[in-house]
Amino acid sequence: MLSRVIAIRRRAAAAFSTVSAKTETGLYGFDVLRTAKGFRRFVDDAIQRSDELVAYVARLPPSAEIIRAMDEISNTVCLVIDSAELCRNTHPDRDFVEEADKASMRIYEHLHYLNTNTTLYNAILKAEVESVLLTEEAQRAATTLRVDFEKGGIHLPKDKLEHANQLNIEVAQLGRKFNENVMNKPGFVDLYPASRIPRNMQHHFKPVYRFEKQSNQINTARQKGIRIVTDSGNLSSALRCISDEEVRKQVYIVGNSEPRENIGVLNELIDARYEFAKTMGCKSYADFAIRPNMAASADVVMSFLRDLSNIVRHKADEEFKMIQDFKKRICNEKSADLEPWDEDYFIGMMKSSVHNLDVSVVAKYFPLSQCLKGLNVLVESLFGATFRQIPMRDGESWHPDVIKLSLHHPDEGDLGFMYLDLYSRKGKYPGCAHFAIQGGRRLSDSTYQLPIIALVCNFSSSSGITARLSHGDVETLFHEFGHALHSLLSRTEYQHFSGTRVALDVAETPSNLFECYAWDYRVLKTFAVDETTGDAIPEKLVKALNASRNMFPATELQRQIFYSIMDLTLFGEQASKPMDTISTVANLKREHTSWKYAEGTHWHTRFTHLINYGAGYYSYLYARCFATTIWQEVCQEDPLSRSTGTALRDKFLRYGGSKDPSSLLKDFLGDAIIRNSGAGIIPDIGSLCKDIGL
Repeated sequence: MLSRVIAIRRRAAAAFSTVSAKTETGLYGFDVLRTAKGFRRFVDDAIQRSDELVAYVARLPPSAEIIRAMDEISNTVCLVIDSAELCRNTHPDRDFVEEADKASMRIYEHLHYLNTNTTLYNAILKAEVESVLLTEEAQRAATTLRVDFEKGGIHLPKDKLEHANQLNIEVAQLGRKFNENVMNKPGFVDLYPASRIPRNMQHHFKPVYRFEKQSNQINTARQKGIRIVTDSGNLSSALRCISDEEVRKQVYIVGNSEPRENIGVLNELIDARYEFAKTMGCKSYADFAIRPNMAASADVVMSFLRDLSNIVRHKADEEFKMIQDFKKRICNEKSADLEPWDEDYFIGMMKSSVHNLDVSVVAKYFPLSQCLKGLNVLVESLFGATFRQIPMRDGESWHPDVIKLSLHHPDEGDLGFMYLDLYSRKGKYPGCAHFAIQGGRRLSDSTYQLPIIALVCNFSSSSGITARLSHGDVETLFHEFGHALHSLLSRTEYQHFSGTRVALDVAETPSNLFECYAWDYRVLKTFAVDETTGDAIPEKLVKALNASRNMFPATELQRQIFYSIMDLTLFGEQASKPMDTISTVANLKREHTSWKYAEGTHWHTRFTHLINYGAGYYSYLYARCFATTIWQEVCQEDPLSRSTGTALRDKFLRYGGSKDPSSLLKDFLGDAIIRNSGAGIIPDIGSLCKDIGL
C-alpha cells in the first residue's frame, strides 16, 4: 500500500520538468530556520534590522527613500509573520509549530510597536505632503502606509491610543481563541448500528462499539457503530451522501451547534471591535473596516447586498420548490417539508439523476498528476512560461510530500517560486489555501526580489486510487492557483503591494476568474485524461457538469448574499449589548434565503471568515462580479490564447496592489465594470446575472 502511495506522489511530481541544485539550508530556504528554535533568532534579527531602519528613517529628509526604507521594514517583518503562519498550519513537527506560534506572537507585538511609532508616521506625513514622491506607486505607497498607521490609532490622543492598543490586542486574542475552538472542538455523533452509514463511506469515519442487552435481558452483545466527527469536511460528506434523514438531521444539528464556547467568544469579539471602531471615530466596525476599500462605507455595501438579495429571491424560491417537489416524489409523501439537512442531499441527487453524473467516472479524468499538468498548460499557453521542479536543499522542506517549483519564462528567467503541499495529514491546515512567504519588490534597476509562495491542499492519498480529484477539488485547486498567479506575476516596486496585497474588494478576483477555467471544455481537454486508457474527458461529460452546475445557481448566490449580510450585521451598529447572535442570524436567514433555520443551531460560531474577513465577506461577491465580467469580455472567446494571457498579466495581475483598484478595473475593462453608489463604488452585476440566468 505504501509503495503505491509513493508511486502516486512521484507521478504527481513528474508533471514538471526538473533542474538540479542541492546544499544545506533551513526551512523555506532561510538558513536561520535549520532548527525549530531558529524562529527565536529569526524574530531577534527582524527586530534588530527593523530598529536599525527606524533610526535610518529618522535621519532622512522627506524623500522617496523614506518609502523604500519603510518597505524594507515591512519586508523584514512580513518574512517572519508569513513563515510562522505557514509553519503553524502545515509543519508535522510540534516543536516547529510551537516555536512558530511563539514567534508569531512576538513579531506581532513588535509590529504593534512599529505601527504606533511616531517617528515613522511623521516621516510618512512629510514625504506625502511635501510632494517629493515622483512616481504614482510611491505616492500610493505613502498614502497606504499613512492609512495603515491611522488604522491603529496613531493620530489619536494618548489616552485613546492606549485604549485602542488594548482593544487591538484583545481582538487578536479572541480571534485566535475562536479559530482554535473551531479546530479543536468540532463535535461528534455516534450512530448505531453502523449499517445506517453507507458501507462505501464507513472507512472515512471511526468505528465505535457498545454493549447491548439481548431480548432475554441476560446476555449482552457487542454492537458496532460509527462516530462522525462533525468537522467541516465530514459534515459536508455526510449531508451529501447519507440517505437516512434522521442521521442527516443529527449530524447537521450537532455539526452546526459546535463549538458552543464560541458563542461567548464571538460576543466579546463583536463588543471589542465595536468599541475599537467608536474609539477610531466610526459608527461601527463595519464602517471602519470598509472605509479604505472601494465600497467606502457599510451602507453602500448593505444597499448593494439587499438589492442583489431582492433580485435573486424569485429564482431562488423557484429552485427551492423544485427541490421540495423532488423530495415529495422520492419520499412518496405529499406533505414532506424541506429541511436544512436536506439541501445538499437532494440537490446532489437531482443533479446526478438529471445529468447521469457518476462522481467516480468524473474523477477518473482528474488524477492529480494530470491536474498539475493542467496548471502547466495554463501558464504555458497564457504567459509563455513553464513550471520546473527544483530539488530542495536539505532542511528546506517540512514534509516529504512537498515539492518546489520555479515559474520560468524563456526570456525573463525565473518569475517566482511555489511550494506544493497537496496531501492531507493529521494536524495540517484542513482546507486549501495560498500562503505568501516572500513578496516581490524592486531591489535595484537590474535586480528583483522574486516572490515565494506555498499552495496548500488536502487531497486524499490513502490508497492507490484516491489521488483522483472530484471536479469540485479541481475547481478549488484552480481557485487557489489564481491567488498563486497573482503573487507570482505581479511586478511591483514595493513588497507592500506584491501579489494579493490589494484592496479587499478585488483580492478574490483572480481566484474567481481561474475557477471559470475549470469549467471550460477547451481547457479541460488539454489535461483531463483517463490514465488507464489515455482518453481525454468527453465534451458530453463536461457539458453535463456545466448543466449540473447551472441547476441551482440562485440558491448558491443567495447563500453567499446571506453570509455577507450576516457578517455586515454582526459587525454593524450595535443596538444592544450583548447582541443575541443566534436569533440575529436566524432572522437574517429567514429574510434572505428560501430555507428554514434549524432552531438551536449556531453554525456561525464556526464561520472563521468572521475572524479573518470581519465585515469583509461581501468582497467575495464583488470579486465574483469582476471575475465574471473579465471572463465574459476578455477570456471566454479564446481562454488559452497568448493575447488573453498578455491582457491578464499586463493590465491586471502585474500591478498587485500598486494601482488604485477602480482605475485598474476601468483601464482594463472600461468604465462600465463599476458604478458609483453614494460615496462608494459597487460592481456592475450584469455579467453575474447573465451567468446565472437572471
